[in-house]
Amino acid sequence: MQKRWIVERTFSWMDYNRRLCRNYELTFDSAEEMVKLATIRLLLRKI
Repeated sequence: MQKRWIVERTFSWMDYNRRLCRNYELTFDSAEEMVKLATIRLLLRKI
């Protein structure tokens, strides 16, 4: 139950990024890069 809460919290943080709410990217690689950029933004905000 604890891990599920962590995953749901992480997904809700990622929903703040508008480009991750819908799949605007044409290729899977660019969509994966957008997730990476959103994660980096989250981590930098926590510093």
